[in-house]
Amino acid sequence: LIRLKKQTFFSAYLFLWCYSVCFTAVESQSSSSSSSLDDLFASPPSPPPPPRTYKPCFVCQDKSSGYHYGVSACEGCKGFFRRSVQKNMVYTCHRDRNCIINKITRNRCQYCRLQKCFAVGMSKESVRNDRNRRKGKKEAVKMTVMETYELTAELGLIVEKICRAHRETFPSLCQLGKYTTNSSSDHRIQLDLGLWDKFSELATKCIIKVVEFAKRVPGFTGLTIADQITLLKAACLDILILRICTRYTPDQDTMTFSDGLTLTRNQIHNAGFGPLTDQVFTFAGQLLPLEMDETESGLLSAICLVSGDRQDLEEPSKVEVLQEPLLEALKIYSRRRRPSMPLMFPKALMKITDLRSISAKGAERVVTLKMEIPGSMPPLIEEMMEDLQNLETSQHSHSLSSHSQHTHCSGLAQRGGGSVMLWCCFSVAGIGVNDKVDGNPEVRFLIRFGESHKIQVKYV
Repeated sequence: LIRLKKQTFFSAYLFLWCYSVCFTAVESQSSSSSSSLDDLFASPPSPPPPPRTYKPCFVCQDKSSGYHYGVSACEGCKGFFRRSVQKNMVYTCHRDRNCIINKITRNRCQYCRLQKCFAVGMSKESVRNDRNRRKGKKEAVKMTVMETYELTAELGLIVEKICRAHRETFPSLCQLGKYTTNSSSDHRIQLDLGLWDKFSELATKCIIKVVEFAKRVPGFTGLTIADQITLLKAACLDILILRICTRYTPDQDTMTFSDGLTLTRNQIHNAGFGPLTDQVFTFAGQLLPLEMDETESGLLSAICLVSGDRQDLEEPSKVEVLQEPLLEALKIYSRRRRPSMPLMFPKALMKITDLRSISAKGAERVVTLKMEIPGSMPPLIEEMMEDLQNLETSQHSHSLSSHSQHTHCSGLAQRGGGSVMLWCCFSVAGIGVNDKVDGNPEVRFLIRFGESHKIQVKYV
């Protein structure tokens, strides 16, 4: 019995050991089988799609780039057909109108090539539709730009006023009847007195026109009298140089003044510009690429005038407020006029720096001219160039009279050339250019600043 129990126990132990071995083997085999199955059925990375192929060009059998105007065509035949249709080209065959067209011979006969384009099914209407789509896209882009740079009603009114003021105080080159003079045109000399007399006369008239322009700049006459004078004195030469440079004719290297007098570079040098001449002509040449119209020239002149950084201003912040809409108007107008050239506005503003540099040298030139000319400097030119401190002192010392035909003159008196010149202020009372005050002195110049007038009285 004991032997039987031992055999039974041994058989059971042997059975369990065999089972465990078999189970382990089966499990490892199944796991290896499953991993091999996973490897077997795993999806490989998809290959890139084959390149799209087209039938050869129906016209010349060259390699096609796609379907164009209704048929499979190469880039060459596509472009040839489009140009021929858009330009309504008429070709002629020099043979029997039956030329063979392939990629070698396609350029030999344009007539037969175009006929084959039509024969294989290319459509004129497709060309027109394609052109209309492109045109529509361009117009949409253009309209977007135009809408982006749209002047408000307020800015539009400012632009209109500035443009009218500029046009009425500075006629365009095409409105002038040009005339020339042969005086000292061949070579440069220190000073041609004949040209100087003519130039100084024109300069005086131009200064009066600049003053008239300034009075019409929106808000300018609302400034204090002292600030109006300060701004005019500081910007007058800037505006004069800008104006004369817009009348530059590059192919003849001449400039035209407001009465039509046209002078060469040498003549302008001899008329009094002297060493300043070449710098002015260089600036005029730099203005040409900007292609400014009269509106832009007027706005730039107004910006030069209304600058809050001028010295000795009583209310610089008020001046800056006047300048802001002018800057905005010039920016919008220039970008609207040249949508593809956004840098034209900053380039135009940079010219103000150049103008100030030239004006500073111009003021120095006036000092040297005083020693070169035999007589005195024309008073209005000297007034614009002299020290502002003296002008303001005399301005505050003047007394106003409410009488229509009398003025009380005090302050600065200048003696020279056998005459006494007094700068006077008087109320608006109907006194004009060439009128007589008390029947004796002759009014030679008249400038209006707000509600008062400033005149030069010369006793005769």
